[in-house]
Amino acid sequence: MGVVNIILSALDAILALAIIVLFLVQEGNDRGIGVVAGSNSSNDSYYSKIKGKSREMQLKRWTVICSVLFAIISIVLYLSLARNW
Repeated sequence: MGVVNIILSALDAILALAIIVLFLVQEGNDRGIGVVAGSNSSNDSYYSKIKGKSREMQLKRWTVICSVLFAIISIVLYLSLARNW
C-alpha cells in the first residue's frame, strides 16, 4: 500500500467520523401531525429570515460538504487501489 493510499484511507475514515458526528448533532425535522393536517407556520417570522445563518443550517451545510468529499475520496481511493498507484 503506497503513501497515497494511506493518506486517502485516513482522510476517508476522518470524513466518515465527521459525517456521523454531524448527523448525530443535528435536530430532527419532526413537526408532528401538523405535516399531515396541512398546518403551515408563518413564513414572515424572524427565524425564517435568518434560517441560512442558524446553527441547524450550518450543520446541514457541513454535512453535505463532508458527504460529497467522502464520496469523491472513496472513488479516488478505489481507483488508486484498483490500479496500484
